[in-house]
Amino acid sequence: MDGAQGLSVPGDRPDAVTETPDLAELQHRLAAFAAVRGWGPYHTPKNLVTALGVEAAELAEIFQWLTPEQSARVMDDGTTAHRVRDEVADVLAYLLQFCEVLGVDPLTALSEKIDRNEKRFPVT
Repeated sequence: MDGAQGLSVPGDRPDAVTETPDLAELQHRLAAFAAVRGWGPYHTPKNLVTALGVEAAELAEIFQWLTPEQSARVMDDGTTAHRVRDEVADVLAYLLQFCEVLGVDPLTALSEKIDRNEKRFPVT
């Protein structure tokens, strides 16, 4: 159990129930993490989107030379699965920080985009 947040970590206890953290809570934690380290001046939209691109490339690198079949089984290997989760976390962290700085609600943006895509690409 992560005592600081009250969230169970899978594998922490066999009977543990994992609670999904709230998006706003994660954005707050990221902002607080950066603030206490004095990183705010560096968290400009340009820097954050650049870091986001770098982290997305690091995620892609894991899959770079895999066959489609190997890529579908990437989470079967504990070491590779850990790398994938870490890079996904890095991508999401920078995306959430980017959204926070620009005042974009990522869930609303996604919902609106899905709505537009449903109209743009109707089922035939």
